[in-house]
Amino acid sequence: MEMVLGNQAIAYGLAENGCQVATSYPGTPASEILPGLASCKVRFGMPQHVQWAVNEKVAFEIAYAAAMSGLRAAVSMKQVGLNVASDPFMSAAYMGTTGGFVVISADDPGPHSSQTEQDSRMMAMLAQVPVLDPATPLQAREMTALAFTLSEAFQVPVMLRPTTRVCHSRQNIELPPIQAAPKAPVFEKNPLRWAATPKYRLILHRQLIEKLSAIATYPATAPIRLNPEVTPSGDVIVTSGVVSAYTEDLLKDIGLWDRVACYQVLQPYPLHREFVSYLRSTYRRILVLEETMPVIEMQLADRDRVLGRLDGTVPSFGELVPEVVESIVRGVFGMPRPRPDRPQAPGKRPTLCPGCPHRASFFAIRKAAPKAIFTSDIGCYTLGLNLGAVDTVLCMGAAIGQAAGFYQAHRNHPKPPDIIATIGDSTFFHAGLPALVDAVVQQVRFVLVILDNRTTAMTGNQPTPASGFGAGREPLETVDIESLVRGCGVGYCRTADPVDIEPFVSEIRQALSYAREHGPAVVIARHPCVLHFKPDPSERRPVRVSEDCDGCGFCVQRFECPALVLEEGAERVRIDRTVCSDCGVCVQVCPKQALVVQASGASKGRDHAE
Repeated sequence: MEMVLGNQAIAYGLAENGCQVATSYPGTPASEILPGLASCKVRFGMPQHVQWAVNEKVAFEIAYAAAMSGLRAAVSMKQVGLNVASDPFMSAAYMGTTGGFVVISADDPGPHSSQTEQDSRMMAMLAQVPVLDPATPLQAREMTALAFTLSEAFQVPVMLRPTTRVCHSRQNIELPPIQAAPKAPVFEKNPLRWAATPKYRLILHRQLIEKLSAIATYPATAPIRLNPEVTPSGDVIVTSGVVSAYTEDLLKDIGLWDRVACYQVLQPYPLHREFVSYLRSTYRRILVLEETMPVIEMQLADRDRVLGRLDGTVPSFGELVPEVVESIVRGVFGMPRPRPDRPQAPGKRPTLCPGCPHRASFFAIRKAAPKAIFTSDIGCYTLGLNLGAVDTVLCMGAAIGQAAGFYQAHRNHPKPPDIIATIGDSTFFHAGLPALVDAVVQQVRFVLVILDNRTTAMTGNQPTPASGFGAGREPLETVDIESLVRGCGVGYCRTADPVDIEPFVSEIRQALSYAREHGPAVVIARHPCVLHFKPDPSERRPVRVSEDCDGCGFCVQRFECPALVLEEGAERVRIDRTVCSDCGVCVQVCPKQALVVQASGASKGRDHAE
């Protein structure tokens, strides 16, 4: 038995069920699935192709082509990544597959680390693709096998939809050795299917509807009665996903386990027809507990007896954590609601890591153009919000598109504002290139700062196309960002190190000067992520607080490094040595020059640090 993360359980499920091609783009809560599969590849000597793709659309298309060749394949992403892959997802549903094809879309109810708490099951309904909803890491592994079987039985893509609490919980699971049995690919040419024109797409759509009708009676995906010993009465609870686990524990705790029937729906779409008929004919009240949209509830289509999100019994947004589930169940069954928990101490807002080069970039950007419009993007650098250098965050790649939009909105103004867009290196590869090409064609006058920390830092330091290695650390070719930028037609492209703040401020100002007259200017802010690339000890620059510090708070408020602390009533800033990375960048920030690099061997008696 091994204690494994839900995502690792999914990865093992893919490996043990013969997945030969797996692709992904990193995004929490799905990021650990592909590395888990890469570990299985090494551990069991499996001949798999495991790849981080440049974005979710490309990842989907690579894996789907493998499934079209008769192999078992999978693509994994987070729920907003499915938006990026939605074009091939919708089309693949019509064309179907020959090998088993599993689309893993990890949802983030809450949301904890996403722009939305959208429900991928709704996307499955839109695409008319069956979806499976696991409640635990073990069930996620088991449903991976079921997804492949279902996909091959009906020649359709199948979605596996874990949520954050399944992906990131741990469970003891037996993981026996895997004997690889690779299958030879066979692609049977059939243009009427694989390259169907609109006339034949109509035929494919009809076939898909017929498949869904059959899937709605497939025995292996029928709902499970969690407490079969209970005699049906007037009430029933219908659950799916991790809420099923919460509900089972709750009913046992509050004495309803032996009184109220409870079901777990394994396949929220299409909901089994016999199950729908049974519920309608047997129960007076049907409480539906699911995250986050009323997918099951809508298919029951009985507003008179169904309690859920549509009638307000269940909140219409937010995660159904155990406390919320308990409050709902107690309310429905006339039991006293639990007393509110004690008030929680206020948390600290998220901030960039100590030593993060993005902090220096944003400080310099704001200093160079304090009145500019700052568009930004998805990544840890979104926290430039705290430094006053991020005004907008929409979706992957939108920093450039929105910069163009602000330019077009203000271009005829007598004094149009400067516009500075910031985007990470991985995000630039993912979705920034088309927008940059468009900006060049339209001669959009803005500065693009590519925050190149040499990794995909926010989601666990996965490689980028510039890294030179893959998911299993195998050597790969690299793509040079500067050459790519110039290849898009950008006439001004410079690279600088943002931790040298004043020279970097000068670089931004020069880029702004060029952009005001000519069009897009690009500055690549290149410095490695402090967490992924540990600095050499010789590069450490420990800082002390001198007697010149008067506690003005400028460094804390404008630079916001967690290692700089100014407590209420204190006369001086102090340095928290437990988190300080000794990068020394803060020395360049203090207007009083009260932060100084500590001389080697100097006395610490005057060092106001802890």
